[in-house]
Amino acid sequence: MGHVARKRFGQHFLTDKAIIDGIIDAIGPGEDQAMVEIGPGLGAMTLPLLQRLPASSQPLTVIELDRDLAARMRKRGDVTVIESDVLKVDFAALAAERGRKLKVVGNLPYNISSPILFHLLGVVDHVVDQTFMLQKEVVDRMAAGPGGKDYGRLSVMLQWRYDVEALFDVPPEAFDPPPRVDSAIVRMVPLSAPARIDEALLSELVASAFSQRRKLLRHSLGKWLEARGFGGTFDLQRRAEEVPVAEFVALAQAVQG
Repeated sequence: MGHVARKRFGQHFLTDKAIIDGIIDAIGPGEDQAMVEIGPGLGAMTLPLLQRLPASSQPLTVIELDRDLAARMRKRGDVTVIESDVLKVDFAALAAERGRKLKVVGNLPYNISSPILFHLLGVVDHVVDQTFMLQKEVVDRMAAGPGGKDYGRLSVMLQWRYDVEALFDVPPEAFDPPPRVDSAIVRMVPLSAPARIDEALLSELVASAFSQRRKLLRHSLGKWLEARGFGGTFDLQRRAEEVPVAEFVALAQAVQG
């Protein structure tokens, strides 16, 4: 009997072979990689990944919350299965166990995609790169540059640590059942020399800036800076969406002292 997609897990199973091949090409499986797949589902990406991974590569690790799908994966015998909520997985410990940085891939459940991205942001130093399928709207926000409506807190917080590239779109009919939204593939490569700042401070600063995105920053970020006794200079006669990532990062460094 086939597996019925479970709405509470946000399950939509990829079935389009051409799309799958394009994703695997984008991931680029190679020698001696410690690869982790989030939400393998019925194995649409898992099986092609295994076919492309050389024999010398480490075992593919899959993270699956659905116990029936996890049990199905265990029967294969050629993958390591972690049956867990991905938000509870210690990726740093997993990298230490594998003895190298992780290459993380997956068709992320759209209902918790942002929490997953921020969970992985906390262990970015243990990651080689990340290739994900997400709701297109989220990918547009992740990769957006300043000056448009898609540019916001998610853009800044991710681009501070990653080079984010939207690769290609995936239509609803590529899935069973079809989602009600378009999807897209995104690649995230950690920056080799990111600015070292307090992530919590940057997050608070950026959240303040975008809290009233239609107003000038003096109404939002200005008050936040004043409350912190910031004596430096920053152009607050702009809207948050006009400020490049580098300027937000530099301001956070200045506030941090």
